[in-house]
Amino acid sequence: MPHGTLRRRQLLASTSAVLLAGCSVRARTISDTRPWSAGAGEPPIAITPGPWVFFSPEEGATVDALVERLIPHDALSVSGREAGCSVFIDRQLAGAYGSSERLYMRPPFMAGTPMQGMQSALTPAAQYRQGLAALHAYCRVAYVGRLPHEMTAEQRDALLKGLESRQVKLDGADGHGFFELLLTNTMEGFFADPLYGGNQGFAGWKMIGFPGARYDYRDEIAHRNQVIDVATVGITGRPDWTRKGT
Repeated sequence: MPHGTLRRRQLLASTSAVLLAGCSVRARTISDTRPWSAGAGEPPIAITPGPWVFFSPEEGATVDALVERLIPHDALSVSGREAGCSVFIDRQLAGAYGSSERLYMRPPFMAGTPMQGMQSALTPAAQYRQGLAALHAYCRVAYVGRLPHEMTAEQRDALLKGLESRQVKLDGADGHGFFELLLTNTMEGFFADPLYGGNQGFAGWKMIGFPGARYDYRDEIAHRNQVIDVATVGITGRPDWTRKGT
């Protein structure tokens, strides 16, 4: 056997032994304490009720009126407006989502396939500003000066269907693209944690039977094919979950 080959094998064997020694499992039992350091991460900031942050009063009224028809009040749930979807959208547009802060936004920009998602050079905030302005201009002509919040439910339904089918053309904005963005954001607001402003009263979660952001389900996991009656909770939990003295 060549001398160089033997030395390489010895080196590999010694390296493997060091790696295995460093990978030994060091398990520990955690009891009566949190397994993390408080404040070590970036917890989400709870949305507080109040005036519009991103939308103007006119824009907010329009979004309110549209999300109310995208998710109407029925026997299954409250409407998108009642669930706070427009508040969710407003706060998201005022933050990192609205400015595309965490997305790659360099050219070239070109039309993509439906599977590729949004390929626009416009941020979501810019798309809403542009889309709402164009929609208001269209409504003032097509609906004799009335904006969506002044229309009947049937008229708003017809307007949304026209945007979806591309039959309603907006001057200076992509009407279909605006509809798709609004629909997506409305659904996100309806099923997001209430911490973010939407899904008020856990309307979306209760509709689908989701019990919320619980720590675990060890007490319920063995109850197969049984109805689990547990209270719905969000990221912030419940007051009775707060440890006394912490």
